[in-house]
Amino acid sequence: MAQGIPHNVMMNTTLIRDLADVAKDAALLKGVLMRIQETPNSSELVTYAPFTLFPTPVSKGAFLQALAVQTHYNTLVDKISQDPDFLHKALTSTITVDDFTARLFGIYQQVLKDGGFQPIALGLNRSDYMLDQGEDGSPCLKQIEINTFAASFGGLSSRMPDVHRQILKVAGLHEESQRILDNNPAVGLARAIAKAWELYGSEKAVIMFLVEDSQRNIFDQRCIENELWTRNIPTIRKQFDDIHKTGCLDQDKRLFVDGQEVAVVYFRNGYMPQNYVSEQAWDARLMMERSLAVKCPDIRTHLAGTKKVQQILAKPGVLEKFFPDQPQVVEQIRATFAGLYSLDMGPEGDKTVEMALAAPDRFVLKPQREGGAILPRSESYLGNNIYGSEICQVLEGVMESKERMAYILMDKIHPVPLQNYLLRRDTPLKISNCLSELGVFGAYVRTSVEDVLSPFSPPEDLLVRKSLIQWHSDDCRPRKGKDMVMNECVGHLLRTKSSEHADGGVAAGVAVLDNPLLV
Repeated sequence: MAQGIPHNVMMNTTLIRDLADVAKDAALLKGVLMRIQETPNSSELVTYAPFTLFPTPVSKGAFLQALAVQTHYNTLVDKISQDPDFLHKALTSTITVDDFTARLFGIYQQVLKDGGFQPIALGLNRSDYMLDQGEDGSPCLKQIEINTFAASFGGLSSRMPDVHRQILKVAGLHEESQRILDNNPAVGLARAIAKAWELYGSEKAVIMFLVEDSQRNIFDQRCIENELWTRNIPTIRKQFDDIHKTGCLDQDKRLFVDGQEVAVVYFRNGYMPQNYVSEQAWDARLMMERSLAVKCPDIRTHLAGTKKVQQILAKPGVLEKFFPDQPQVVEQIRATFAGLYSLDMGPEGDKTVEMALAAPDRFVLKPQREGGAILPRSESYLGNNIYGSEICQVLEGVMESKERMAYILMDKIHPVPLQNYLLRRDTPLKISNCLSELGVFGAYVRTSVEDVLSPFSPPEDLLVRKSLIQWHSDDCRPRKGKDMVMNECVGHLLRTKSSEHADGGVAAGVAVLDNPLLV
């Protein structure tokens, strides 16, 4: 791609070896860190998180398009989460065949039955894209998925710009080093969490990170924790087992864990079936969902991020339901959609099966699982997508069964491979043909003054909560009725992998961290 890294630099083997040493040291100096695989719960031994030696050229127009549409995606997710009729209709077929989604939906129904949701909604999303090669050869932004649950690497991606700037300067590419964009998603994500904590209205309450048993990617989370501590907001880290053993709700549904009141639950675990190792873990999830604590995400926002909802949104007329009289917003969102097809029972699903069996290399078969992107965002999962001849094997086995409703079909995106070096611990240095995925982080907080001050608030907290709400600046002070008090695009993430891999995330050792070099 024009205006990328010069060919003579890419092919200078002596320089590349020297730059790789510089790069690894720069990553360690800047805090682009992971615990080692052998001891994922100890920081006694750490290594650099895998990353590219050079930033990857990315179309400036497509990049800006992705940033511009993110606040609309935030609004869309929030509106979907508040529409029980839509969620029920969208997921009816899925919950009959997918046990995990059915369990989540059961919690959703239980919270509705108990009287509804906490009026403060906190969303930290990441919309992931690849650049499809258009018929005229131009890059075309196409969404892979939107992650509403535990969208990771907002922390480490905040440290990556300085790493690539240093590499380019040492390589003598000073002009290119100045084109590396500032990027700090951790600050924006923490700002949204802090705003939700403020609205909750108890200075003694903590923000609880609900984390995995294996915490190799802890430094990504620590970046956000540190931003919160900078604001004097206390954080704790707990697992499902801790909630089961020490968690409880008081008469006002305030959540206490190990004796500490929890204002915000930030889920970094709970998006995959294997995260729920026992019924006690499911009980803990239900307890948190029923509580006064702000959840990120709450169960309805979790469901809004399912693949089936993504597929339903691509149908004609659906976006218009959520953005009436806003055709420009609808157009912006729809322009990012890839082709998405239902596998529900009936003529429409039959046509999808026939289409996939006739040309499997044109499609990706996606199950109702998080971490199923081309480069999934999950902390540790390898991915779930099905490609090529395996699509035929799966569909031929379920084509006459309702089991096929557990999947959706999506057009396969065809980005242009670019060459780069992927730096990983104990891996030989070699040039690779690479594909990249662009993620854009969004953060929003929605609430209403009346809701915060009435049904969930114990009387002794009313004055504190009212003063905290009034403390916000004029441009984001809540108004009467349900309202966004924050809706922002807060940063980006570029991940790159060798083109020989279909699935796999950064923590899984397949994709690596990167920076866009806009061209």
